[in-house]
Amino acid sequence: MSDKKSPRWVRPFVDYAPLVAFLAVYLMTRSLQQATWGLVAGSAAALAVAFAVEKRIAPLPLLAGGAGLLFGLASLFFNDPRILKIKPTIMNGLFGSLMLIGILVRKDPLKLVLGDAIRLPAEVWRRLTINYMLFFFALAGLNELVWRTQSDDVWVVFRFPGLMILTVIFTLAHTPLFMKAQAPDDRT
Repeated sequence: MSDKKSPRWVRPFVDYAPLVAFLAVYLMTRSLQQATWGLVAGSAAALAVAFAVEKRIAPLPLLAGGAGLLFGLASLFFNDPRILKIKPTIMNGLFGSLMLIGILVRKDPLKLVLGDAIRLPAEVWRRLTINYMLFFFALAGLNELVWRTQSDDVWVVFRFPGLMILTVIFTLAHTPLFMKAQAPDDRT
């Protein structure tokens, strides 16, 4: 196995290229069906690029890209946009459930995912896990509310970039917690 690191653009490309393709096609056509083709093609292309560049596909991008393909293809096959619209509900519900299971078995799923990228005390990992669990469940509920009560135009923009913006804001709101946990101990 090589120590060579992947280019920094690979992960964001895999995460966002399918959503950008989905949004772009929707904005051009105002057709959820056509936009779903964009999502499916974007997901397949992103996974192919990730594999070509990294010679593997990391688990989280594989999960996200695979879910995009699965829900997109099912939506197209059954000609039912509701299948695509429940994807964020199911995925965020799944992530929230994984956080809950982690709490119940006294593990830190976020720490497992982030590895050594961030060093935090155990109590901070637990607090983050609880916060993200609640956040994921809230996003699942919010997606249900939006797709069931709003137009396709509103849901598409909520889906992307709306959910991404909410996630960035939520993560940035934890900056004081990270900084406090990283601060040197001034007690004597």
